[in-house]
Amino acid sequence: MKFTITICLFVLFCQCSFAQSTVTTEIPPQRNPKVFDIVNNVNADRIEQDIKKLVSFGTRHTMSDTVSTTSGIGAARRWIFDEFTRISEQCYGCMEVKYHSGIVEVGESRRIPERTKIVNVMAIKRGTVYPNRYVIMSGDIDSRVSDALDSTSENPGANDNASGMAGVLEAARVLSGYNFPTSIIFVGLSGEEQGLFGGKFLAETATKEGWNIVGVLNNDMIGNIHGIDGVIDNTTFRVFSEAMSPKPSEQELIWNRFYGGEVDGPSRQLARYVHKMTENYMTNLRAIMIYRLDRFGRGGHHKPFNDAGFPGVRIMETHENYNRQHQDIRSENGIEYGDVIDGVDFDYAAKLTTVNAITLASLAWAPPAPEEVMIGGAVKPSTRLKWKESTGSDVFAYKIYWRETTSSTWDNYRYVGKVNDFTLENIVIDNYFFGVSAVNRNGDESPVVYPKTLIPRGLRK
Repeated sequence: MKFTITICLFVLFCQCSFAQSTVTTEIPPQRNPKVFDIVNNVNADRIEQDIKKLVSFGTRHTMSDTVSTTSGIGAARRWIFDEFTRISEQCYGCMEVKYHSGIVEVGESRRIPERTKIVNVMAIKRGTVYPNRYVIMSGDIDSRVSDALDSTSENPGANDNASGMAGVLEAARVLSGYNFPTSIIFVGLSGEEQGLFGGKFLAETATKEGWNIVGVLNNDMIGNIHGIDGVIDNTTFRVFSEAMSPKPSEQELIWNRFYGGEVDGPSRQLARYVHKMTENYMTNLRAIMIYRLDRFGRGGHHKPFNDAGFPGVRIMETHENYNRQHQDIRSENGIEYGDVIDGVDFDYAAKLTTVNAITLASLAWAPPAPEEVMIGGAVKPSTRLKWKESTGSDVFAYKIYWRETTSSTWDNYRYVGKVNDFTLENIVIDNYFFGVSAVNRNGDESPVVYPKTLIPRGLRK
């Protein structure tokens, strides 16, 4: 009897030991099936109809007619407001549709010679858990011809930027059918051609009201595939992002010099997020990350948000055609000038709209990112990361990333479970950059957070 009991206890001990030794971190799915549904629901025909409607207003110059019901920027923004309202009605009032405005005084811009009201149009899909946490998709309402002060000449702005504005409307249609913990703002910004005023005013409101902005996806020209360089390309697009804050603190400059991170600011992490979503869910499309705030010597409506300290990127076509940008409609020496509807590829615009929609959805479904990420491991055969856990109950696991210092993307990762302190054994800190993200049960993931402080000596092992 004693012998039998001893055998049973030994077997039980072995079974328990084996069970403990084989326990592993449960891994959420790599892809969320709902995101594939979003990919399939973006419609190029609807985008074409919206671009044609915006073109029909004749001009959308910031200082054009605001009274007419058929022409000018006033008619255009009222149509956008009505379209957002129709989308909201179809989901039983799921979006708050509103105007947002600011005043440009005389002398503020040489392109706005008189006191002018800048009016944005926005639709807010309010988050169910984090209503003051936002992801934003923007497009520009206004357009221009050769003379930046010409507010009356025919000015279709088909690609620049009816394509981006149509993309915002279509993304709103598709995502209105889902609920998200985080709020999504779909917005048409005005005054872009005169000095990025619409974005400036909205960023000021966001700062004043304490918005927690996860990221801004600015869409400016997403419909042209015939480049002035002779290349026809509908399989790539560009994502412009600044490397770090435009106003780094002295401590940040010291950290970047000694520990790295000069290409790992929040906007750059957002660009990597767009790249990853494209790679995971899109076919025959590749995101090209451009390590620059914007095109050389030029600007876009993500910049005012960056200036205010918010992450933001510009999404646009790879090969531009300058003959179709900021040009009077004309024919000279066999060259056709002007931003007309013939220069827009609607299927390509739909592809880039889809990239926006799936990125917005994933960010809005994802839990908040970890905070206060710290790192240590000097002169050790391992790297340790420690962080403050995300504020929210929807975190399923944390994910540690690392990449070679010359790589533009996060190439290696490990799920580490719901912990806030983890050591990567035999991965030497000197040879890689590291980051941490939060993941929910469906696989939706926050942007990666780059460590900005060392683990205090008292907490080091």
